[in-house]
Amino acid sequence: MSGVEQLRAELLRSARALGAPEGVAPVLERPRDPSHGDWATNLAMTLSKALAKKPSEIARALIDGMDLAAAGVREAVVAGPGFINFRIDAGALASQLRRVLEQGAAYGDSQGGAGKPVVVEFVSANPTGPLHVGHGRQAALGDAISTMLSRTGWQVSREFYYNDAGVQIANLALSTQARLRELAGDPLEIPEGGYHGEYIVEIARAYAADHPQDPRGDDLDAVRVHAVKALRHEQDLDLKAFGVRFDVYFLESSLYSDGQVDRTVRSLQQAGATFEEGEALWLRTTAYGDDKDRVMRKRDGTYTYFVPDVAYHVNKWGRGFTRAINVQGADHHSTVTRVRAGLQALGVGIPHGYPEYVLHQMVTVMKGGEEMKISKRAGSYITVRDLIDEVGRDAVRYFLLMRKGDSQLVFDVDLARSQSEDNPVYYIQMAHARLSGIFRVGAIAADAVTGAGVDWALLDSPEERELVKSLLDWPRLLAGAAESTEPHRVANYLLETARLVHTWYHKNHVLGEPEPVMQARLALAKAARQVLQNGLSVLGITAPDRMYWYPWGGRRRPFTSGVDRIRSHERSCGGQRCP
Repeated sequence: MSGVEQLRAELLRSARALGAPEGVAPVLERPRDPSHGDWATNLAMTLSKALAKKPSEIARALIDGMDLAAAGVREAVVAGPGFINFRIDAGALASQLRRVLEQGAAYGDSQGGAGKPVVVEFVSANPTGPLHVGHGRQAALGDAISTMLSRTGWQVSREFYYNDAGVQIANLALSTQARLRELAGDPLEIPEGGYHGEYIVEIARAYAADHPQDPRGDDLDAVRVHAVKALRHEQDLDLKAFGVRFDVYFLESSLYSDGQVDRTVRSLQQAGATFEEGEALWLRTTAYGDDKDRVMRKRDGTYTYFVPDVAYHVNKWGRGFTRAINVQGADHHSTVTRVRAGLQALGVGIPHGYPEYVLHQMVTVMKGGEEMKISKRAGSYITVRDLIDEVGRDAVRYFLLMRKGDSQLVFDVDLARSQSEDNPVYYIQMAHARLSGIFRVGAIAADAVTGAGVDWALLDSPEERELVKSLLDWPRLLAGAAESTEPHRVANYLLETARLVHTWYHKNHVLGEPEPVMQARLALAKAARQVLQNGLSVLGITAPDRMYWYPWGGRRRPFTSGVDRIRSHERSCGGQRCP
């Protein structure tokens, strides 16, 4: 049992002794001002009505009824109208770092998901062009959400849904055909709604090389197959460069070829959830909260876009995924009601809130004070690869995750490339590198630091207490972020923890201190390094042991892995004082 759990248990025991009603759950929060203590509770105020006593009187009685020593409490003070502020004994507080040292990379993991299956669908880009920045935000969100769920006990399947059917694919084929005919000497005639990027020219040239018998692309079906295959491959390379993997690739076309779309439509008709009007087939979505009924099948016999989505989620449910999470752009907002309405209308036991949606807003990319809008290859938008080439994978991932998904995001390329404390990912990685430097310069094997024999009470400076509390918060923070599917909470936690690391680092020496002090601080340094590693791994970001720079002001090659680093001047000065 952790320290805060012990404190909560003592509060609960004391409250029940006073006659608190069943179901009471003491809430412990961090005071904004650390001078007020380490934990605070308003339990006395919430019990005032039930116990018919003043909160201040209840607060004093709660303290009197607690075994403070068992909870590691040094001091308990009644404050204000009935708050209780607790200050934890330094040794009792810091000794909990043993869990960090013992569990290592598994520290923070939990089993709230109990091994239940969940499918997380994300990116799911049409294979009609390179992945744009919006896809990048979606990839970062989906990957981090999947990792958080996996770390908290869920059996996660990462799924990519290829929209390889419909009008956009037809336009891709026609656009490629137009480029083939341009290469053959005809005037360029891109169809309305077609694609103009340089990548279409590349696909056309590759097709002409592979199909010398069809230089003009007269076999439109062959052109389509070639173009889709080429772009799927390119997207796969983009995702690999971004460090994102998937367990399942699901083709929209399979829903038609396997008859799942037609079966779903027939089931909706048999359920009485449809009607015909104006030579079209409609779904009664108003019966399920929509503002108006929606067309399912148009006059020309083709289905509207949400119909295969309904069939797809029937498929997910049939595969045993009783929980499904879709990470999509905010432009899919209208899809939510329609898909859920279709699933409810089927009457097959799918719950009302299925699937869950995480919708993200757009990303604005800025460089040199101006908005970047056009990629030469894509023709009309900035690609994920453009950003990775500019600032490196780590920076792209962090910047796309540092704000809540439903908020607008400004991606500042200049900031992401900077080597300063203003750059959050650089600041966090530098904190990890500095901690690693302590062990490297001291020629100390980190594995040998186990916490055995450490006098934890020596970690009692204000900087140490705040850092220790932050490290002990990691399991609770990760569980909460996973439950709310909000990876930005992890990003913010890492930034704050890095700030505490840097503050402690500058005010507390490690190497050269008396042996008991050095051993205690080495244990703290190792624990902090481990928590930073664990948090960065959730976001898919590397934790470098060294940071390098160009003193002459040249461009630093961004970190993309533990191997891909610049062999230049070292800035991490062994962990203590940089010149």
